[in-house]
Amino acid sequence: MKIALIRQRYNAFGGAERFVDQAMSAIAIEGSTDVTLVTRDWNSLQADRKVIRCNPFHIGRTWRDWGFANAACAATRSGFDLVQSHERIACCDIYRAGDGVHAQWLENRARTISAARRLATMVSPWHRYTLAAERRLFTNARLRAVICNSQMVANEIRSRFGVADDKLKVIYNGVDAQRFHPRLKPAVRQAIRARLGIPDEALVHLYVGSGFERKGVPQLIQAMRGARQHMHLVIVGADRKSGIYQSQAASAGLGGQVHFAGPQKDIEHWYAMADCFVLPTLYDPFPNAIMEAMASGLPVITSTQCGAAELVGPGQCGWICDALDVATLGRFLRELTPATAADRGSRARALAERFTPENMADQLTALYRNLSGTDSHTR
Repeated sequence: MKIALIRQRYNAFGGAERFVDQAMSAIAIEGSTDVTLVTRDWNSLQADRKVIRCNPFHIGRTWRDWGFANAACAATRSGFDLVQSHERIACCDIYRAGDGVHAQWLENRARTISAARRLATMVSPWHRYTLAAERRLFTNARLRAVICNSQMVANEIRSRFGVADDKLKVIYNGVDAQRFHPRLKPAVRQAIRARLGIPDEALVHLYVGSGFERKGVPQLIQAMRGARQHMHLVIVGADRKSGIYQSQAASAGLGGQVHFAGPQKDIEHWYAMADCFVLPTLYDPFPNAIMEAMASGLPVITSTQCGAAELVGPGQCGWICDALDVATLGRFLRELTPATAADRGSRARALAERFTPENMADQLTALYRNLSGTDSHTR
């Protein structure tokens, strides 16, 4: 069975890109599926991987996305049994909605921005193009399945675009439960804390992610106001406005308690350093970071707008509140104790162990076999 996977570019710290990398590795091990990646730029491919590079000339991101869509459709017009896109491109049999629903993200984001920025969003050529591409994708007769990484995303697609239930397939992300493991704590906890100037006995909340505005860093800084001296927040990730948020933390008197560590490749060590993972995101279909944190034995604080909340469960593996409910978020941060962190972290680890890359690959392969065994369709 020959499958084309479409993803425009690779970001080493991006969850969607890591899913594609992980899926390709797992499917290759299974052996019955031949996978070709169709991409503009992907720097992690192993030497034996098949790849078609589509990199047409462009100026600006609207032209970039439009040009790549046309090139990817042309490249996959023949020679493949199934085409699976991770971009909002209508020429696919399967779409993985790893980036969620753009219309939903804009609606959530509108809660936090000024009227001027909302107007700018409405007239933005790129947002207009993306919304139109999203609607074309979900209403295209060729589309036979939508892989959703959470039930939240499946519900949004059903309600906004009327996609039939039998096309919506919820397949949760897999996690490497050996790489992300509580046993790492004794080896790295003290060393990383010492590097940041954090006492070993302090309670540390960890945030991991890029796109600080979307993923809740402004709310986190507000929620940390009034935190006791023994509580710290470590922010791992990249953002072009990182300096602004550092200034905000310093102005709030939190310069010694909020630490901006930048992106980190050995991310499993940073989970091992922490006591709790926190991601009060405005919108996140299902962040890999939450599954990695849970596998590392950390309880999770996240938002109702996060697809992973349906696994965290209030009072089970962590705590859940609205992304903009700073008062409740602050209470969750302050009320954490070593005992509750250990109890809910243990539950989180047990749950994460069920979501292996192999299970994810099995579900994907079963979907591919089911679709390839149905009646042929016109491309």
